[in-house]
Amino acid sequence: MTKLVDKHPGYVVVEGPIGVGKTSLARRLADSFNSELLLEGAEENPFLERFYRDPKNAALPTQLFFLFQRARQLQDMRQSDMFRPVRVADFLIEKDRMFAQITLDQNELELYDQIYEKMTLDAPVPDLVIYLQAPVDVLQERITKRGITYEQHMQDNYLERIANAYMEFFYHYSSSPLLIVNATEIDLASNEQDYNNLLEQVCNIKSGRHYFNPMPIAL
Repeated sequence: MTKLVDKHPGYVVVEGPIGVGKTSLARRLADSFNSELLLEGAEENPFLERFYRDPKNAALPTQLFFLFQRARQLQDMRQSDMFRPVRVADFLIEKDRMFAQITLDQNELELYDQIYEKMTLDAPVPDLVIYLQAPVDVLQERITKRGITYEQHMQDNYLERIANAYMEFFYHYSSSPLLIVNATEIDLASNEQDYNNLLEQVCNIKSGRHYFNPMPIAL
């Protein structure tokens, strides 16, 4: 595919609930823009598998590991080559606290918040956020299909709580231009037409809130 460096929107973040396809889309966008790619690296979190088995006792170390990891990545990004401003990430630092509100008890959340405020003071603001949406049953199907072992221990209501939290979060989000994508029936990872239709939207958004609700394209 032709590189689109001259049309890039700058720092792009792809977000959405577990299983919606944000990492796959982030990889494709980074390739299209010939850009640096920042991935949250869930597989590096040594507490995550334990969290899915025992959420109550493993939530705090799981959240703190993610917070330190993401804050470090963003700090490294700030210090990297200033002449290469195109960057794509599959995480928004603010979502970390959203997860913390779901998983931590009140005392843990108060401790977490003290650390969060110090770690995120100079977090860069994206030039565009892409929020991928899909119903919980679609998310569950995709999670099962990709077969990551520790995700198979996810409690039934946890994914629904996460999906609802994302909807609430982005209902109020106004820090960056926002593209809300209905990813229910499209294949942004493998279908070229689906991806190119989205890419055209991404390259033309400069401000405001936008919606992309395409019909699926047959392979």
